[in-house]
Order: sequence, then C-alpha cells, then structure tokens
Amino acid sequence: MHVIVWSYRVAPGCEANFQALYAADGDWSRLFERSSAYLGTQLLRDAAEASRFVTIDRWRSREDYEAFLEAERSGYATLDARGDALTVEETRIGAFEA
Repeated sequence: MHVIVWSYRVAPGCEANFQALYAADGDWSRLFERSSAYLGTQLLRDAAEASRFVTIDRWRSREDYEAFLEAERSGYATLDARGDALTVEETRIGAFEA
C-alpha cells in the first residue's frame, strides 16, 4: 500500500470549508474515487491546535497513484486551488509504503 501524508494550517474561519473539502467523504475523496486503486482518506485535526490538520491518503501502489495524477491532472489542479484558498500552509510530510 502507498500512503501520502500532508499537513495543513487552515486560515482562520475556514475550518468548516476545509473539512468539507478534505474529509473522507469530501470533494478530494470523490475525485480520488474515480480510481479503483484508491483505498481511502483519513482527516485528523490536531488536539492542541485547532487550525492544524493532517490527511492520510491510501492507494494500492505508488504506480496507481501516479497514474491517477496523470489521468486526473485538471480535476486535481482545480481542487488544489480551492484548498490553497483555505490554508496558510501546506506541507507534504511524505509518501510511505505499508
């Protein structure tokens, strides 16, 4: 399994919109579900800092994830721009193999 982990700091007042976009049933997940290799997303909120979130996206393999990125480049860019408008910081923690 291929796992991608991101960390975000959300702009004040944008938390609800961020959660709607990045939650397990949010717009990102709906885009990812176009691929049968997508295994799910988990959204975590920092217990000590309410504006900090982490997403964990699971894919069958790195190759499947990269094929999805290529096939859905336009949709990905559109959602990425929506997310950028809600955050003050976005950091890719890394890609991991499980």
